[in-house]
Amino acid sequence: MLKPKVCPHTFRSPEDPNVLDAEGRDVTPWPLCPPFPGVLPLDEIFYGKGSDHSKPTSSITDLLTSRYEVVERNALYADLCSNRTGNDKYVDGTTQTLNGMLKVKQIQTEKITLVDKGMTATNWDRYDSYCEQKKTEARKADIQDLTGSTRKRRDRTVESISGDTGNSVIFKAQPDLEDILMSDLFKSSLMVMERAVMMNVHQAELAAYKNLPVLEDPDRTAKPRFGKQSDEDEERSSTPTMKHLWVFVCDLTKGYKATSMAWCKTNSNILTVGYVAHDSKNPNPGLVCCWSLKNPKWPECVYSCHSGVMSLDFSTNNPSQLAVGMKDGFISIYSVNIEGKAAFIASSRECSRKHLHPVTQITWTKHQLKQSEKEKDFLVSVSVDGRIIKWFLDGKCILNKLNHVHVGLLQEHGIYLIGTCDNLIHECSVSNKEQYLDTYKHHFGSVDHVEWSPFSPDVFLSCSSDWTMHLWQRGVSAPTMSFRSIFSEVYSAQWSSNSPALFAALYRPRVEVWDLNLNTKFPTIVHQAAAGVELTSLLLAKDSDSVLVGDSEGQVRVYKLPNLRVGRTKEVKLLCSKN
Repeated sequence: MLKPKVCPHTFRSPEDPNVLDAEGRDVTPWPLCPPFPGVLPLDEIFYGKGSDHSKPTSSITDLLTSRYEVVERNALYADLCSNRTGNDKYVDGTTQTLNGMLKVKQIQTEKITLVDKGMTATNWDRYDSYCEQKKTEARKADIQDLTGSTRKRRDRTVESISGDTGNSVIFKAQPDLEDILMSDLFKSSLMVMERAVMMNVHQAELAAYKNLPVLEDPDRTAKPRFGKQSDEDEERSSTPTMKHLWVFVCDLTKGYKATSMAWCKTNSNILTVGYVAHDSKNPNPGLVCCWSLKNPKWPECVYSCHSGVMSLDFSTNNPSQLAVGMKDGFISIYSVNIEGKAAFIASSRECSRKHLHPVTQITWTKHQLKQSEKEKDFLVSVSVDGRIIKWFLDGKCILNKLNHVHVGLLQEHGIYLIGTCDNLIHECSVSNKEQYLDTYKHHFGSVDHVEWSPFSPDVFLSCSSDWTMHLWQRGVSAPTMSFRSIFSEVYSAQWSSNSPALFAALYRPRVEVWDLNLNTKFPTIVHQAAAGVELTSLLLAKDSDSVLVGDSEGQVRVYKLPNLRVGRTKEVKLLCSKN
């Protein structure tokens, strides 16, 4: 039988009786009082941490007179402990800890593809690599020696004179390596090679832009986005859409917004984009980049301007001449086939009657000379100051003639339209400067853009800040058709050169494509801009069913417009019948 642990300081008299339970076990309680007043036994300090009614004490003091009374009380306590089991005063209960509910979430991630690869390197492989490294180092040393020797012998010649004939033979030194690298022929070869590489990389996108078949590269592991399968899917699908092809962007255009775009009149592969800097403290507030479809990653030429570029256009008779309208009212002309500062041809800075506000539109038009049948280009600029000015190029200066009217658009045959901030559209003639030929009233906001139809000479399209677009017929005071989709200002509306019933509209948050053969109440295609990006410019391709959109991030994105009906004769008749 186990006995309780006794502390060395506990005291128990041999005369104290033992208390046994019904089974004969010793349940004698220990004295409640310590042998020394004010001192706790060691077993209470280290084991019990103080007295507890559920544990027997270990000692009793000798100073207690009624010791037998204590013993009797302890016997009663022992009896109470033995009868605790089954007593109603003690109730056993169970508790349960609640766990929080689990929340199930689904996530999606790309599949991780693992590829096992192995290779063996033999002694011959290591030896060949070592020999190749030695050859490379020797070749570099020979090139350095050759460069040093040619620099010393650059201007030195060896003359061999024959005494019999008196003739002299001159042997020139080999050309310098730096001269070869800086030569025009070497730069031209690099440009051709760069274009070939970029066209090979973007062959699928360029083929989709030109409606050509995609050439499969046997060395390419990735599947092209515009392959045979995608073309079959497009034919089976009848829903028009906008598919992204590529984007014209580089490090130079970061911090700018694309404000205007223009195609070259003779080469549809050349695109010119004008930019305005976001930061007014930028040392180059304006930028002009000439992009080529053969290299969408870097422009062919770049021109820095003293002010933001608002408009630009190529000449028809001289395709290399580019006119640029600035934010401060100046007009500059560049020759894109010349590099460097020599590309700058003329400016209106010295002209006394130049524009005083931003030039919102600039265009080249033809003028037939009286004495001959030749046509000469002259420039027409439109500004916010309320004037249209006709310019002639005279050497390094642009001269203007007295031809002041309100803001508008010029047409080749002498009739042009004027969209004003007074909600009016005026029809004017170049030969009549005194009065308007006609006035069209239906807009309730400033007219932002007016454009003639390229297929019908009597049909034009206008857009306004009153959220609407109107289709007009010349000589009719009321619009033939009206369009509105959202409550937002329409900044530009342009006709397609491939389909008479197709045009695009530009809003800040989105771009719309309207096909009047499919629907005249709602746009056929709607493309939303990315979050935090504003659309700033719009241009339709000439020889492709594509649209170009410039934004506030300096990017010009090219989109393909598949599944759109293209047919000229039927659509022109349909459009004219509605008129």
